[in-house]
This record gives sequence, C-alpha cells and structure tokens, in this order.
Amino acid sequence: MAALVERARSGDVDAWEAVYRQLYPQLHAFARRRLPADHLADDAVSEAMTRALTKLAGFAPHAGGFEGWLFGILRNVVRENIRSFARGTPMPAEIESSAANPLLRIVDAEKSHDLRLAFAKLNDDEREMLELRTVAKLSAESVGEVLMMSSGAVRTAQSRALGRLRTFFEEVNGER
Repeated sequence: MAALVERARSGDVDAWEAVYRQLYPQLHAFARRRLPADHLADDAVSEAMTRALTKLAGFAPHAGGFEGWLFGILRNVVRENIRSFARGTPMPAEIESSAANPLLRIVDAEKSHDLRLAFAKLNDDEREMLELRTVAKLSAESVGEVLMMSSGAVRTAQSRALGRLRTFFEEVNGER
C-alpha cells in the first residue's frame, strides 16, 4: 500500500485508482454501518476520497499509516452527514449468513439479531472503535490515528468494549 500511495502522491492516476479499489470495501463497510442507506455510504466514501486526493500531496507517512489518515477523513465526512440528517444512533448492519440449512439460517438470524441488540447497547465511541477494528480491519495504530488515541489505549478499549458486548449479548440471550 505504501508504494501505491507514494506513486499516487507523485501524480500517478493508476496508483490512486488502485488505492481506491483496494480500500473501498473497508471504507464503504464503515460508512454503511454509520449511515442509513447504501447510497449515503457511497457518497460519503466518494467525498472522503475526493478530500483525500486534494490533500494527498501533504500526507506524510506516520504510525497510523495511510489507512488511518483516510479513515479519519471518512469519519469526519460521516459525522457531517449524521449531523446534517439529525439521525439517531445507527444500528449495525445485518450480518449475513451463508448457512444452506434453513434451520441454521433461523438460528443464525436470531443470533445476529441478538448481537445487533447487544451492539446497540455499547456507547458510540465503543461501537465506532469496534467497527474500525473489525469491519474496516484497521490496525490498532491506524485506529489510534483516527480516534487520536495510542495503539495501547485502542487495544485496551477494544478489550473492554468486547467484554461489555459479551455481557450485553448474554443479557439479550437470557431474555429469550
């Protein structure tokens, strides 16, 4: 990735396109979990990439890397969208099941529903941090760059958030 970013910084359009294609799924997944519709996530990613392109010459490699820098831009775009739409807390996206057995699909759907309910009980910061680590698959260093935390603080917060998620999931499951 670093080599592509350097080529893009020097004006290589093909390198920028390769960066875009490589990171788009992660960027879109993050935006989609925070915004209410696919087209809004598409727009947010496009806006973030446009902003990144205009600032690319000034990007200096650092601990969080390019991905952390880019997700920081996307995070700001998503927040702007949320404020402009005056939405409430976003619900996590559906977790897709690949189970072929209808009974397993029902069980998976119930577990997915319970997980979404438990995830919604986390605070906004915990949800965002877990989404960056698990959905966007960013390193602790990159998440730290986005959230302005040290990588150690990200790992600690992730551990605590996962513990709270586990507790909430057990509570939701126990209500059945």
